[in-house]
Amino acid sequence: MYRGLVLDFAGVMSTPLGPSCRAWCAREGLPADAWRGALVDHPVGRALYAELELGRISQEDWNRGTAAILGVEPHDLMGRAHAEVRAVPAMVELVRAARAAGIVVALLSNSYGLAPYDPYRATGVWDLFDVRVISGDEGLAKPDPEIYRRTLDRMGLAGAECVFVDDRPANLPPAESLGITTVHATGPDTASRVADLLRLPSHR
Repeated sequence: MYRGLVLDFAGVMSTPLGPSCRAWCAREGLPADAWRGALVDHPVGRALYAELELGRISQEDWNRGTAAILGVEPHDLMGRAHAEVRAVPAMVELVRAARAAGIVVALLSNSYGLAPYDPYRATGVWDLFDVRVISGDEGLAKPDPEIYRRTLDRMGLAGAECVFVDDRPANLPPAESLGITTVHATGPDTASRVADLLRLPSHR
């Protein structure tokens, strides 16, 4: 029934970012919620992150700006905070099984830059995909509907032929509007739920 699988990176292909960032905060002597505070609650930090996702500033520029908000050393800030982020083995197995079954697999990720820290290569997932659509390269990010259309175009598939997996509910409706079947990634059973949809051996 399905010929394509589109996967988010953080929280889907990778372990959640939160635990790694909180561990980094503890090592730096910062409050546990300092990372979220700088990226989400602080107006300048929130704007910097949005610019990074769209590729309008480099990761090094983001490191400097966000480090100033946090009061820490800027060198490889993103890499240091994400040092404990790993690929999810069940999702890696799912991608390999899907491709072996002839399913086109795409990575659709709102990026946070590639240098000096490349999250996709650091976790070993970059070479798993047939198609890669990264927001920083496109100049637009989820949930902008255009980035989903570009992904389908590069896969050579219609929306109704694809499944999309993301851990953020806000990113699902634009995919659904294109006829894509969506899966909200909520925990360890995500790979098995997707495998069932694709009629692949379950990965539990």
